[in-house]
Amino acid sequence: MVSISLPNHSLPSLLPTHKPKNLSSQNLPILAKSSRSQFYGLKFSHSSSLSIPSSSSSVKTTIFAKVNKGQVPPSFTLKDQDGKTVSLSKFKGKPVVVYFYPADESPSCTKQACAFRDSYEKFKKAGAEVVGISGDDPSSHKAFAKNNRLPFTLLSDEGNKIRKEWGVPADLFGALPGRQTYVLDKNGMVQLIYNNQFQPEKHIDETLKLLQSL
Repeated sequence: MVSISLPNHSLPSLLPTHKPKNLSSQNLPILAKSSRSQFYGLKFSHSSSLSIPSSSSSVKTTIFAKVNKGQVPPSFTLKDQDGKTVSLSKFKGKPVVVYFYPADESPSCTKQACAFRDSYEKFKKAGAEVVGISGDDPSSHKAFAKNNRLPFTLLSDEGNKIRKEWGVPADLFGALPGRQTYVLDKNGMVQLIYNNQFQPEKHIDETLKLLQSL
């Protein structure tokens, strides 16, 4: 906060020579009051300075992207819907679509999974594998795959460790896990990153468009 000090003898004609009348708390400037209000993650204090909320704040921050196009993402080994361990290295030598989604059985996630299912033959024709990842456990994945006849692998990222390592951004101020799709080429390098929380079927369109150009 910047303050300006004036000598006693400067600008005498501009300075009041008497005390203001009816000085009350209602007449005080807003900045004189202590405030704990939060607006879009910013906290206001009596000094009018802005500070980032501490970790105890109810407003969560999003995770900024750590994996970029042209990079090889961190490897992983996770359990699939049958409880078997699957490593990312298993898919090296062919393109692979890795899509992170919020949760099994939610309307948007079901729509996205079924869109991948309905286009699965196109992915196979392009020589690509499809892998879905969420924080649900293997038993939840198994039921989700069975209920929707999903022909591809679902991996359980309990604790969201891989989601954090890949830097998948969250939505709605961190309240909703992000919906992000990566396309890796046969060398394991990222060729596409597509994020769209509210149009889940667009992930399939963008992914196939990229695969057909490889």
